[in-house]
Parts: sequence; C-alpha cells; structure tokens
Amino acid sequence: MRRLLATAACLLIASGAQAQTRERTDAPPLEPYKIILVGDSTMAPHSGWGGAFCAHHVKSSVACLNTGRGGRSTRSYRQEGSWDIALAEAKVPGYRGTWVLIQFAHNDQSSKSERWTDETTEFPANLRRFVEEVRAAGATPVLVTPLTRREFKDGKLKNTLASWSDQIRGVAKAMDVPLVDLNALSAAQAQEMGAETATKLAQEPPTAEELVAAKAGTTLAARPAPPPPPPIAGDGARGQVTRKFDYTHLGNVGAEVTAKLVTQALARAVPDLRSQLVR
Repeated sequence: MRRLLATAACLLIASGAQAQTRERTDAPPLEPYKIILVGDSTMAPHSGWGGAFCAHHVKSSVACLNTGRGGRSTRSYRQEGSWDIALAEAKVPGYRGTWVLIQFAHNDQSSKSERWTDETTEFPANLRRFVEEVRAAGATPVLVTPLTRREFKDGKLKNTLASWSDQIRGVAKAMDVPLVDLNALSAAQAQEMGAETATKLAQEPPTAEELVAAKAGTTLAARPAPPPPPPIAGDGARGQVTRKFDYTHLGNVGAEVTAKLVTQALARAVPDLRSQLVR
C-alpha cells in the first residue's frame, strides 16, 4: 500500500511539473517595438529631452535607445562612427517595427570646422542619406526639427534655427518621411512662456543679472561652459556631467516639458506608435 501511494505521489508530482513546463512555454511570443534616437546634445542624456522621453513616455513594450551625443552634426556624427552604431541597432531583428528619430542642426550651424555643414547643400544631402540608409536597414526614419534656442530680444524669441528647420521640412516632404516639428512647437512654447519663465528649462538657474535681463525681455549672451570638475578617485562610478545655464540645453524640467511635445507630435506623425506612447 505504501509503495502504491508513493508511486501515485510521484506521478502527481511529475504531471504537475509537466503542466508547469507547458505553462512556461505556452506564453505568446513578444512583439516589441523599438525607437532609436539619433541627434546632438539637445537630445542626448543629461542635456536634452531624450532621457525623459525614454524614461517616461514609452511603454515597457518599447526598447528605447538614446544615441544622441553632444557637439555632433550630421557630418561629425557619421564620421566618428556613431551613425554606424545606430544603424546596426536599426538592423536588429525581432521587433514589430523600428523607428529612428533623427534631429540635427545646432552643430551643423557651428563655425567649428569639424562640425559645420552648408545649410542648403550638405545639410539636406546628409539628411537624405540618413533616410535612405534607415529604410535600407528595414526601419522607418522620422525627421525631427531642432529644439529652438531660448534667446529673446525685446520680448520676442530669436529662432536662429528657423531656416535650418525649413531644410528638414523640405527633405521630409520630398521623401515622404514622418516629421516631428519640434522647432515650431518649442518656439511657440518658449514665446508663450516669455524669456523669464523659459530660463527654468535650463540645466542650472540663471545668475541674478541674467534673470533681470530675461525679465526685461532681452536675454544676455550665453556664458562659456564652466571647466570640467577634477577627476574622481576610487573604485566607484567616475563619470561626471558638467551642468550649466544657457539658452539651448535642458535640465530635468526642460527635458520633461520637451519630451511631452515630442511624444504628442510623434503620435500624430506615426499612428502605428500611438498605443506605445505615454502622455
């Protein structure tokens, strides 16, 4: 009798294990989405909107990768190899869809030789090449016009990237690419805020002098970035980020405010992503 009971118990345990195994293997296959962010410091971690976007505005079914890097233009981003990395990510299989958001212009406008591109020839040509290569990789390109600088004169925003944004809009229209018009959205938002309130979007608070100027409606020239802090010793994390006040980069508040603009505009531009984006 004891032997019979023991045999029955073993059979029950075995059948239970088989049932658990079936349950583990019966889960439906995951069909995730992927969003890759490509751009400059106004998108990059710690200085742009990309970190807040990936952290707060996509569902867990979205792999969100921010490859934005400070100081890069459409030319230097490719030349240094960052574009190859982003493109390799766009080719990774297993996703229901992959979208690559591309935002440049701040450093293409720079006078530094390693960044500068011609506004009406090289810049749009570089964008067209990005679009073609993303499509060849099997992903979907999305062009993003640049975040406005928050510089004011006599109460009016000086949108120094307006004509560069026109170039991006032209490429998007000609190549039938979804467009997130962040320049227009951020410029309208900054103008509505006014110069004083717009200083709250920066990484650090303004000085008393900068705040007085903003209250009067005309911002001062941006200060140079502070020197980098001394190296950290020890076996812990050593990476450091230099934060500053200026009219271009974003602190925590600015990143979240801008990420919301991008999210809503992306939902309108790419209906297939609407269910994956969080307000």
